[in-house]
Amino acid sequence: MKKNRIITKESESFLRKYINNPSPTGFESTGQKMWLNYIKPYIHQHFVDTYGTVVGIINPDAKYKVVIEAHADEISWFVHYITKDGFIYLRRNGGSDHQIAPSKRVNIHTNKGTVKAVFGWPAIHTRTISNEKSPKLDNIFLDCGAKNKEEVEKLGVHVGCVVTYEDDFIILNKKHYVGRALDNRIGGFMIAEVARLLHINKVKLPFGLYITNSVQEEVGLRGAQMIVESIKPNIAIVTDVCHDTGTPMIDKIKQGDTKCGNGPVLTYGPAVQNNLLNLIIETAKKNKIPFQRIAASRATGTDTDAFAYANGGVASALISLALRYMHTTVESVAKNDVENVIRLIYNSLQNIKNNQDFRYFK
Repeated sequence: MKKNRIITKESESFLRKYINNPSPTGFESTGQKMWLNYIKPYIHQHFVDTYGTVVGIINPDAKYKVVIEAHADEISWFVHYITKDGFIYLRRNGGSDHQIAPSKRVNIHTNKGTVKAVFGWPAIHTRTISNEKSPKLDNIFLDCGAKNKEEVEKLGVHVGCVVTYEDDFIILNKKHYVGRALDNRIGGFMIAEVARLLHINKVKLPFGLYITNSVQEEVGLRGAQMIVESIKPNIAIVTDVCHDTGTPMIDKIKQGDTKCGNGPVLTYGPAVQNNLLNLIIETAKKNKIPFQRIAASRATGTDTDAFAYANGGVASALISLALRYMHTTVESVAKNDVENVIRLIYNSLQNIKNNQDFRYFK
């Protein structure tokens, strides 16, 4: 497999469509259908659980089960309160950043279709330095062009409607993918590409592979907590994003030293099974895949935690992708890192033996 032949024009086209499609937490189904249609040629079976997690399976009859996993949901907002003058106040759906909101364009998703709106903010001419206010959850608001609450409601907007940013996928300098919701639909893309590579290279795995795109990670790993009970895997390799700490205003003493372009990031922490981690490290070294390291205090904060501590303990590891500007509309990752994460998962799977016992001692 040549290092420059992983992401094709076709797969990059899918990535663009997948990122641009809204998939807010709790409302992931349209993106999940898109993802499933992409991987169907490369799997033997699939199933969808009650809340929308999708699992594509290779070798469904095998007793030994390995999961590769990402999460499909993106941060968003809920309509919370509509004033008599037609302005809309919001609640977070996940970890939405209130400070980036002013002047952003959004889509309000209603039963009547998409309603366009903007986050308003007082003009600089009307503010005073002595009374300058920062954006907060209780002072940011949407304007959908309505003169009162009744006009808002006629558009189909009501309390509980979900709101997403409309920013689209772009590529910077031919080597950086940029968009909203790269956290973590880029992970869904990467595990889908692993499935595609296994198929086109006719790789025969001795175990069942469960390619899992979980919902509701952004509100507490909920999708992973549910699906691990359904799959009951022996191993889980999770992929998510972590911070690129090489950009301005980030303290490396607190956040560690990881950068876009320097390879996949491997996590050390209690939830990470060290024998599985060592297998991944040896795979990276053998295949000359660059990698970085990061340490997690107590929890990783990713679906790794949900898999690791379920079903009496599942050998789990986390392969992360360094990302700039997390939970903004301009999340950015390096294309070569994306390919190297795909490469690392693809090769690691081929180094796992059927019924491999990862216990530290017996």
